Amino acid sequence: MAREIERSGIPVTMMCNLIDVAKTVGANRMVQTVSVPYPLGDPELSKEAEWQLRTSRVGAALDALATKVEEPTVFPSKF
Repeated sequence: MAREIERSGIPVTMMCNLIDVAKTVGANRMVQTVSVPYPLGDPELSKEAEWQLRTSRVGAALDALATKVEEPTVFPSKF
């Protein structure tokens, strides 16, 4: 679906924990998430650390949307 949305001119960032699968289905912009049950968080972290983790992942996704890419690219988060 991400590829079809991109064809219409709308940039898409896929946030996933299985980067190889995202590449296989044709995603252009990818951000690594934490795990399947907690993609943007980690219940083992303190409240402050989890907020920082989530903010980092969403920030990476927004940076990916603002970046022009020519091939599949994984954008790192800063956490």
